[in-house]
Amino acid sequence: MAHSPRDGTGFLQEVRDAVTGRAALLVTGVLVLQLAFIASYIGAFHSPKPRDVTLGVVAPREIAGQLVYQLAALPGDPLDPRAVDEAAALRQIHERDLDAALIVDARGTTDTLLVAGGSGASLAQATEAVVARAERAQQRTLKTVDVVPAAAGDSRGLSSFYLVVGWCVGGYLCAAILAISAGARPANTHRALIRLAALALYAVGSGLLGAVVAGPVLGALPGSIAGLWGLGALVVFAVGALTLALQGLAGVIGIGLAIAIVVVLGNPSAGGAYPYPLLPPFWSTIGPFLPPGAGTWSARSIAYFRGNALTCPLLVLSAWAVAGTATTLASAALRGRKGQTERSV
Repeated sequence: MAHSPRDGTGFLQEVRDAVTGRAALLVTGVLVLQLAFIASYIGAFHSPKPRDVTLGVVAPREIAGQLVYQLAALPGDPLDPRAVDEAAALRQIHERDLDAALIVDARGTTDTLLVAGGSGASLAQATEAVVARAERAQQRTLKTVDVVPAAAGDSRGLSSFYLVVGWCVGGYLCAAILAISAGARPANTHRALIRLAALALYAVGSGLLGAVVAGPVLGALPGSIAGLWGLGALVVFAVGALTLALQGLAGVIGIGLAIAIVVVLGNPSAGGAYPYPLLPPFWSTIGPFLPPGAGTWSARSIAYFRGNALTCPLLVLSAWAVAGTATTLASAALRGRKGQTERSV
């Protein structure tokens, strides 16, 4: 039966009542976030290629310079080679200043490649493939030795990444729940401080539980439980404080903004599935400065590299925590003063 114009008007009104303009705007934002997620993950992972892998070259002095030049000139710039001695090569791999090292046998035709599986199996395998091709071109063979192997329970060295992703999820979900239960924007500084304190308590607890599950319970990660606990607390609080800050500035939309920073941009650029030398330039550049990347690097350093190379990523996480805390308190203080002014008027 045909609808009258009046019936059509009634139907459109029902649609407007069921799907408000604000809801339509939020759904549009979700669509944008979804497309950004797809583009970011596929863009980062669809074609991994080694680029500027730091490679120590241990060779007799008379051939070291020429060999470094040849390796640096490989098509696509997969390697960033530098001449070192054998002791320095091993030390710098453990200090995370080198990704790998090639030891040339001057009296034979079989050279040795030192790799660090704890940094991620994909990086070790990609480096081996590049160096092996270069060796074959010189009629030489290659033997690979993993001097920092991943633990037996840490398949492909990914447990550090997944642990940090879990901590990040906990951080922004905790902040989101605090907002949903009591309003996205705290009414004053006192309430903002209470939310930050609750977040800090959650961060301490979740950091410990994550470290225990990844270490003693599942046997996935070696290294200091206390170190991983501290890292976990910092990651959770940094991500939670960022989420609270964005909620304070943008309301519920701030949750989506936090997901965009941490999940859409942060996870694919974290160096988890593919370490930084295998990522495209955009993702390898932003990764170290976002919480998932700084956290993943730190977790691997604690688990496999004796806690080396932690200063920069811990500073990055601390900066997010401090900036999030300061922004949360500042926005709450402004709202508190605005509310007082309106009441006085």
